[in-house]
Amino acid sequence: MSYMVGVDVGGTFTDVTLVDSKTGEIKNHKVSSTPEDPSRAIMKGIKDILEINDIAESDVQYLAHGTTVATNALIERKGAVTGLIVTEGFRDLLEIGRQTRPSLYNFFEEKPQPVIPGNLRYEASERLLANGEVYKVINEDSLHKAIDALKEQGVKSIAVCFLFSYLNPEHEKFAVKEIKKRFPDVYVSASHEIVPEFREYSRLSTTALNAYLGPVMKNYMENFLNSVKEYGIPVEPYITQSNGGIISIHESVASPLRTAVSGPAAGVVAAKNLAELTGYKNMITFDMGGTSADFSLIENGEPKISMEREVEGFPARIPMLDIHACGAGGGSIAYIDNGGALKVGPESAGSTPGPASYGRGGTRPTVTDANLLLGRLNPKEILGGRMSVDMDAAKQAIQEHICNQSKLTLEEATAGIISVVNANMSRAIRLISIQKGHDPRDFTLVSFGGAGGLHCSALAKELNIPRVLIPPSPGTFCSLGLLVTDVRTDYVRSTLEDASPESMNVVASHFKELKNEGVKLLEKENIPESKRKYELVIDVRFKGQNYEIPIPVEWAELTSAGFAALKERFQEEHEKIYGYAKKDGILEFVNYRLTAVGQLPKARFEKSTAANETAIPRAARQVYFSEIERPGYYETKIYDRKNLKPGNKVQGPLIVEQMDTTILVLPDQTMEVDDYGNLIINTFGGEE
Repeated sequence: MSYMVGVDVGGTFTDVTLVDSKTGEIKNHKVSSTPEDPSRAIMKGIKDILEINDIAESDVQYLAHGTTVATNALIERKGAVTGLIVTEGFRDLLEIGRQTRPSLYNFFEEKPQPVIPGNLRYEASERLLANGEVYKVINEDSLHKAIDALKEQGVKSIAVCFLFSYLNPEHEKFAVKEIKKRFPDVYVSASHEIVPEFREYSRLSTTALNAYLGPVMKNYMENFLNSVKEYGIPVEPYITQSNGGIISIHESVASPLRTAVSGPAAGVVAAKNLAELTGYKNMITFDMGGTSADFSLIENGEPKISMEREVEGFPARIPMLDIHACGAGGGSIAYIDNGGALKVGPESAGSTPGPASYGRGGTRPTVTDANLLLGRLNPKEILGGRMSVDMDAAKQAIQEHICNQSKLTLEEATAGIISVVNANMSRAIRLISIQKGHDPRDFTLVSFGGAGGLHCSALAKELNIPRVLIPPSPGTFCSLGLLVTDVRTDYVRSTLEDASPESMNVVASHFKELKNEGVKLLEKENIPESKRKYELVIDVRFKGQNYEIPIPVEWAELTSAGFAALKERFQEEHEKIYGYAKKDGILEFVNYRLTAVGQLPKARFEKSTAANETAIPRAARQVYFSEIERPGYYETKIYDRKNLKPGNKVQGPLIVEQMDTTILVLPDQTMEVDDYGNLIINTFGGEE
């Protein structure tokens, strides 16, 4: 037998998905996360699911997991003590940044402190010109003094970032060699290896963040790898990257920043797979867990990629799926602020102590507690009966912290918590759709995560999204995404070129060199040549502009004849984003990006035949709905997800319960089951 295992670590729960490679059968499991040591929950989840299904460790032939270690280290400022060596005169660039305030209208909000303090930043006497030529040869004495000073101060990691090293890495390579010679145990990140791109501050910030995370991730990866080996699993695990692909543990240690949005990225990849299966090519993904909600947009079957994101207030110039997060999860804490307004999040009760209703010591009211009191969650137990809930504790928390601090009744407070958290998430969806030129009415909302099913119908109604798609195991959807992805590694080269038919030959030569690097990586990952492919993107702008737009290209277009089609695509995209495009404008090429893809075996999904029988509800209860024209309690049918079959159609209001989530369908909405077992909620009722 042969099995694939995917593990996704969340702030509240760690999700495990097991797939039989031969039959395609899928099993899911959840355990509480262990933030102090995520690998403990990972190994417990793997052991549990194998034991429950009577599977030997040696039968696991593929293991991948998404990790929050890098993100948590940045949030909690628990990275390594890191030093920095830069070009003489640029020691304070990390502090100066772009001279912008974090909040335009808040004069009191402070900029985040750099991960490398001023006393650990040193300069080396060297200089390159803007074309990459050496203006001042690197002074070895100044370099050695910097290295020795950092060694004396006990740093565990060093970042090296010299001006224009993306054009000529000669000085950086020499510096790395000298660091390793004089300080062999230190972790080193050099900008020409991490982000060989135009724009000095972004490059410096990215390199510094990578160095800060390096030792932490190295230690975590080694411990995890040893745990897997000790347990008897015969394969080395893969790690999810922020670009949606996976990479081996050894490769991820060299560039840990690439795992910054590892977990949420897996969910977007799983949604992309759904787009291919169902034919809904335009999707807005909605991943709501216990701590946060993450949103992303898929257009024509392809997720949006961001070439630069802010991670904890600092620019990180590496390709990441364009995921927008907000502090809205089932564990988000509700409170009355100093002005008397009801607020929800971003602080979360997490897995410990958790919502008040979990009975683990939590006393503050959360979104989960509100859903429980409104009748939306099972009043006795969740997680398929594995966890009991305490209605009285939820009621006491909301009464004490909300009602007693305001003039709200218990009913108004609970409904208000849901309204506030939905409003927060609605704004987040508008950020990735309407504000970027996309009409939500053209998209399908794909809802997953343990808490997403309780809020997706209301969000779709608010934003006029015509339908909601909920996969068979939404609470463990991210861990499933780990089993339908590929090895992906990104490469980039920066040189400014006037865009013209004649320049396409130069562009082609850049891509050939990048492809050679990709070939080496895929060979190391043992990907056969027949399973390799290469995706190309050129960052293009009108000459004189400050920022570029990534435009995908094909190998066949890298000729003078292919320039016209490239130019037309750029102008269409520019008009879509900015509302105009200069038809006679001069274009400029900035960056050339190649993604090397190694296609891996994936979990298979088979269609099912439509059921002849009608769906039968298991029970009914009174549920409060505030999202409709006439708010109030409505008799609501309760269905077991396992009893719903393809072809079933039911009328709301209704609730679907399953082990990993609860799904709420509003009155006047309808729900049906498609051939793959997905639930399709028609937002405005009737058939499409």
